[in-house]
Amino acid sequence: MRIELRVCQHCLDGDHGNERRTALLNDMVDCAERIKEYKEVIDLDAVHIRKVRDDEPGKPAALPVVSATIQNDQVVLNDTQLVAEGQDGNMLVYTSPDDVLTVLAGNLDEISKAVTDDVTIDLSPVGAEIVSQADLGANRDRDR
Repeated sequence: MRIELRVCQHCLDGDHGNERRTALLNDMVDCAERIKEYKEVIDLDAVHIRKVRDDEPGKPAALPVVSATIQNDQVVLNDTQLVAEGQDGNMLVYTSPDDVLTVLAGNLDEISKAVTDDVTIDLSPVGAEIVSQADLGANRDRDR
């Protein structure tokens, strides 16, 4: 199993002036980097992080999937997506930033259940709100 996170480098750097998006993308990259450190814990073969700039074609790093939307009667490639390849070769594509962060946080939650290390990420207030609403179950004592 493999995952690939694709983000806009310019948004990540804050060049596009959308502070919320910059915070979310940084949260996504931080989560993906931590998942990469512990990938074997959740049986991932690889974690790819692709930062795309406006002046390049923006091809995927490893998983050959690019999502698109139609804006003003033109096809526009999504600059943010998470692709997860399952053991059966099927690929799931997440394009909503909220969904991408939730999936990545869910992976970290699974890792946290299997290791004694602290794998938490200091999320931005925006990212923390999104993840808290997802009820991922990181609180191991909640059933008591």
